[in-house]
Amino acid sequence: MNDVTSNSSGNNGGGSGRKIIVFGAGGRVGRAVVAEAVARGHRVTAVVRDPAKYPDLEGTGVAVVGGDATDPDAVADLAAGHDAAVNASARLDVPSEQYFTAAARALVTGLRKARVGRLVVLGIATTLETAPGTRLMDAPGFPAEWRAFAQGHVAEFALLTAEAGDGLDWLMVVPPLDLDPEAPVTGGYRTAVGRVLDGPGRIAHGDLARAIVDEVDGPRHSRVQLAVSV
Repeated sequence: MNDVTSNSSGNNGGGSGRKIIVFGAGGRVGRAVVAEAVARGHRVTAVVRDPAKYPDLEGTGVAVVGGDATDPDAVADLAAGHDAAVNASARLDVPSEQYFTAAARALVTGLRKARVGRLVVLGIATTLETAPGTRLMDAPGFPAEWRAFAQGHVAEFALLTAEAGDGLDWLMVVPPLDLDPEAPVTGGYRTAVGRVLDGPGRIAHGDLARAIVDEVDGPRHSRVQLAVSV
């Protein structure tokens, strides 16, 4: 698939006023997604493990709640009445494959029960291909501990592919290696399906959030890894 340049104004799909639930809303990407969604006029449920630690997330259009993305019953209860879900959660104190597969399975089960039809999850650049059949994580000398973490997202993608079925339209959005909190927000981004994009391999959290919310407001990709970069 050819690269696509987007200069979205923040109104892709014209879908203001949606209800979006964001798991992992306390992290940098989660916070950026919440901010982008609210800026477009959406109502956001920001899910974190301990709401008392995130009083700054509270604000107009945002409800901060406690929840666990690996608990299908909690996902179903929290997601009821929402139009779409975003999962930017992670756990560094749990083995990567264990956490990401548990979250994927719980989200598939819970979102189906809640009748939420769209899920966008955050991936990792090392799972993308540099050439057909060759991923960044497969390069000689790639650090074993990084590969173990990346394998969690590989397993997550495989589980979503196998188990999501027709009732859940999902997408994995994958930032480049340099997801830089200091990078300037450009208001645009490029995409490619399943492979590393040529160029600087850098993106600001704000541009990544724009790409994620664009795929909520006006879905253009489904059931693939969508690489995004400036």
